[in-house]
Amino acid sequence: MIMQQYRKMTIRQQVHKTMTVSEKLQKLLFSQEKYQADSATDGVEGKKVLNKTLVSADARAYDTELLTLLQSDEAVKSHFFVQVKKTTIFKLEHFLTFVNNESFLPDSFTAFKNKIGLATDKDHYLSDGKEVVLNWAYKDCVLEGGQTKEDQERDEVFFNEILAPDQINRLLDDKVFTNWKRYDKTGEHKVTELKPTDNLIIKGNNLVVLHSLKRRFGGKIKLIYIDPPYNTGSDSFRYNDRFNHSTWLTFMKNRLEVALDLLSDDGFLVVQIDDYEQAYLKVLLDSITHKDLFVNTIVWVKTTSGKTVSEQLAENIDYLHVYRKSDSAKVNPVFQPLSEQTISMYNKDDNDGRGKYRLYPLQKTDSPGPETSYNYVDNSGKVWKMPKKGWRIVESKLRELDNDNRLYFNGTSLNEKAYWNERANGDGKIASSLWNDLPENSVAKTELEKLFRYIPFDTPKPEKLIERIIKLSTKEGDIVLDFHLGSGTTAAVAHKTRRQYIGVEQMDYVETVSAERIKKVIAGEQGGISKSVNWQGGGSFVYCELANDAEDFRKVVKKAKASELPELLEKVGKSSFLSWRVEPEKFNGFENLSESEQRALLLQLVDCNTLYVNYTEIEDEDYRISKQDRELNRQFYGG
Repeated sequence: MIMQQYRKMTIRQQVHKTMTVSEKLQKLLFSQEKYQADSATDGVEGKKVLNKTLVSADARAYDTELLTLLQSDEAVKSHFFVQVKKTTIFKLEHFLTFVNNESFLPDSFTAFKNKIGLATDKDHYLSDGKEVVLNWAYKDCVLEGGQTKEDQERDEVFFNEILAPDQINRLLDDKVFTNWKRYDKTGEHKVTELKPTDNLIIKGNNLVVLHSLKRRFGGKIKLIYIDPPYNTGSDSFRYNDRFNHSTWLTFMKNRLEVALDLLSDDGFLVVQIDDYEQAYLKVLLDSITHKDLFVNTIVWVKTTSGKTVSEQLAENIDYLHVYRKSDSAKVNPVFQPLSEQTISMYNKDDNDGRGKYRLYPLQKTDSPGPETSYNYVDNSGKVWKMPKKGWRIVESKLRELDNDNRLYFNGTSLNEKAYWNERANGDGKIASSLWNDLPENSVAKTELEKLFRYIPFDTPKPEKLIERIIKLSTKEGDIVLDFHLGSGTTAAVAHKTRRQYIGVEQMDYVETVSAERIKKVIAGEQGGISKSVNWQGGGSFVYCELANDAEDFRKVVKKAKASELPELLEKVGKSSFLSWRVEPEKFNGFENLSESEQRALLLQLVDCNTLYVNYTEIEDEDYRISKQDRELNRQFYGG
């Protein structure tokens, strides 16, 4: 009830504030004759109205007179400007939205009479500072985002960015890492020093970890690849994969926004997804990056025997949306192997040491062109009369082929064919956006089965797939991040291809599957891409976890004797990790509950996700952070 009253009061205050600013803004704008328009244009005689079109145009041009005018009133200034140190920044989009809103001077002169263009259903032109964006419930919230088995049945918790900033700040502050271990070919070791080139595998909520990585890795990561929960409702990834669209999109948005802060200027983001959410995800990525930074959507044929659903086609592909951080990010050439049929076409050899070739016809264009032509003189001095638009090739390219002895004309007539010499490439052909030449999911399952003698995941990704992604976007020594690490394929391939990597996973199998897989890689396992890259083993990685005293308490509850449970109730009631969402009545009658009910209630009282230990509280004795862990955290955060 108190919270409801608080929200209603806050809304009333906002409405009152908006009305006050609206009135003051009207007064300011009407004080300038240039912004006044004759209302007769709109069919109303004898009244001056505001020319919203001109106001919007001046705002987009950052007109100095308009900006000076807006700053002359403190209320208007505080609403449309923000102070960053000694710099005053104009909130252009906020201003345009405000001025062009239908509730702000609805009878004013608009662009309607002067302009034709794409508009929303509210008669706002998209060019008036608008963007096509994806809207959904909870978009402006931060999702708590539990993914462990214990979280699967509970309601997801959203923190509103306006009403609960303190909770959001605490959730996203730098956190303490603990349980540090280093693994190399000789086994497990204590971590005494963190190196800039250390590979990391981190256990914990990936949203929290991503924010904690910013200080050390912000702007340094070359590739972020993730294979997130697909929102299928199947739990096949052993995640909480039962999100509805709004919850899933919020979950993804929160993580992708901070992930972009970690990318280097020449870095790439690759997100793998299936049919169910790929379209929503594409629009989401466009809205939080920039459409011009979209590279490709790659289609990977994950199986040739896709499961056929009633009245649907077989499901046998995944999508990989590829984005770059800036124009400086350049895709490396990667190759798809040639088919045996294509290889057989390379059957000519001029014995120049460059191998076999085939003659590939220069393509004629069907587009009609002017009856003009030009003379091409080849290296032997022979003159070829070429139609200006008769070939899909420019003269400079003809000269390049001719100089390299790769140009062939068959006869002297324009009707005769021209060819160019295409050499067989040992690496294959440049990869397209259709990847139908890579191993299928079934191969990846076999890879895992050989490593673990069972299949821990239903839909793992083959190492060859991840290798191609890593090769097209990185070079040796670059940093690769996967914050949905799962079975550890990304880390395994990065290790074998000599990239530095960070893997993040919240689920308990991070130790028994993800980290265990990298130990096997270090030992020299020969599955996946090992033979093709001549992998012999070696290297190391550092394992750590988010410090979570709430998680420690949960483990105690699960192992406690029945007689110890009342004492634990008293402890959780005084603790910092008591969930504020629990109704106080649940404390009453605890002694009358059965042992299983008492244990279940104690687990319910623990806030599982928001009470990781903040780095600022590392010296607090209540958290019992060891001297060694304090020192390693100082090294990690740089002070």
